Amino acid sequence: MSKAPPPPKRSRRRSGAVTLHDVARLAAVAPITASRALNTPERVSAEVRQKVAEAVKRTGYVPNLLAGGLASTRSRLIAAVVPTIAGPVFLQTIQALTAALAEHGYQLMLGQSGYVDSREDALLEAIIGRRPDGIVLTGIMHSAEGRRRLLACGIPVVETWDLTPTPIDMLVGFSHAEVGRAVAEFLFARGRRRLAVVAGDDERSTRRHEAFKAAATALGLPPVAMVVVPAPTTLKSGRRALAELLQADTRIDAVFCSSDLLALGVLTEAQARGLTVPAQLAVVGFGDLEFAADLHPALTTVHIDSTAIGQQAARFIVARAEGREVDQRVVDIGFSIVDRQSA
Repeated sequence: MSKAPPPPKRSRRRSGAVTLHDVARLAAVAPITASRALNTPERVSAEVRQKVAEAVKRTGYVPNLLAGGLASTRSRLIAAVVPTIAGPVFLQTIQALTAALAEHGYQLMLGQSGYVDSREDALLEAIIGRRPDGIVLTGIMHSAEGRRRLLACGIPVVETWDLTPTPIDMLVGFSHAEVGRAVAEFLFARGRRRLAVVAGDDERSTRRHEAFKAAATALGLPPVAMVVVPAPTTLKSGRRALAELLQADTRIDAVFCSSDLLALGVLTEAQARGLTVPAQLAVVGFGDLEFAADLHPALTTVHIDSTAIGQQAARFIVARAEGREVDQRVVDIGFSIVDRQSA
């Protein structure tokens, strides 16, 4: 039995990259035939397809999808931008988006923008230049330059986790201001009168706690105490924030946190100080993360259907990428307050 020839040497001019010509030589076919075997396999024989497939496997060749995308104007790639993956609040949306896109043959690329406009601008410039079939963004507050680029690029865009009457293109989310108002009214109905906020310094959190404070004022309550911590928020920052609040005013009887991680920190600090939750201090989080129901006491929090956001964003992107019209471009998925033991 004859020994199979060794894989071809890589071209020095391509910094070691295996090319289609290398695959064609190993398969003993013309480069155009190898290209057809990979891109339009129905145009070549089964024998040729098998030879090319074996050559690809041996060389580790990966087709240049960018070149193919330029020819077909389709990349089959969707870019998603989140502020951070350090916190888990966006993970369900990304997982649902990835799964829903994969069902239609699209792959997801993920980028972290942080909480600073300049970082998002640089990331958007890099993404738009690579011409994905769609872009999914977290939030609606973009710089003027970023918004101009998104409007001008012609790429389908879905903004998520927020609500506005003037989306760039399509939007699926909820009102952060309504969340803040609803939580203030919820705590007031529970007899809480000395309210406080522990919040991250990002824009969406700011709109929640500003609406919370405005609602408390409208209800005739004293000024809301507040501690703002850097985003992304952590358990540690929640502990420190409650300590700061109690140092200023021990009469606080309820704390609204901008994330469940902050709420976990507040609960931990309260227990360390011997405070009874909820008898002495009510705690409300945001996000309804998996651990929230398993805490002791179980955490009252604001539930957002993160999976629904990802699935709807995928439906938007796929429809537009495939040339179909989208009649309803804004979807408000709403929210709910999950009433557990901590409030």
